[in-house]
Amino acid sequence: MATLLLRLSAPLQSWGAESKFEVRRTMNFPTKSGVLGLIAAALGYSREHSLEKLNTLKFGVRIDHEGKLLRDFHTAKTKKDAYVTKRFYLADAIFLAGLESQDITFLNEIKNALKNPAFPLFLGRRSCPPTMPLLLGIRDTDLLTSLQTEPWLLDESKQNQFRTAKLRIITDSDIPTEVIRDVPVSFSKLNRKFNFRNVAEEYINADIITVQKIIATAHDPFA
Repeated sequence: MATLLLRLSAPLQSWGAESKFEVRRTMNFPTKSGVLGLIAAALGYSREHSLEKLNTLKFGVRIDHEGKLLRDFHTAKTKKDAYVTKRFYLADAIFLAGLESQDITFLNEIKNALKNPAFPLFLGRRSCPPTMPLLLGIRDTDLLTSLQTEPWLLDESKQNQFRTAKLRIITDSDIPTEVIRDVPVSFSKLNRKFNFRNVAEEYINADIITVQKIIATAHDPFA
């Protein structure tokens, strides 16, 4: 059993689960479909590629910094008229995401693909490339333990300000508590499908996990 960890941070992120038509909303944490879509892009999957193997991964996130909700107005045009759509983003949020599997070979395949992605990687939408580091590595622990013990990813300059924060952890669960519809069945443009999953939540105090300093790197999403 092992867990691949990702740092999901960017000026803007958007994780839609039930968005339709003129209003494109975002969840306040990364969706399973969004993160598996990022993995699929790194692996070079086409939109018609089977997602069965990716869906065997147990998924969870820890909210290290909630960020702020931002609303953007976008004008769409047709031949006859124009109309305004609303698109929502999370600004300056930081998440720790984990993918657990007993197939260590597959986790290493994903890790190598994230280092050399086949397609550009985005956090929910094409306008949201991630900042570095994205890949944190593979831990020899289960998903929940990894999310509970990994160092806090908040920038060192803000740690004292949020020292009393409680970090929210959301993971896949076998117990029917809360339900989210974000399990990708197909990313096909002609036949997008998503199933439901059960999730469990818990909180940990930010001051009980070791703090580490994240060293920023030059930002080039296509490098």
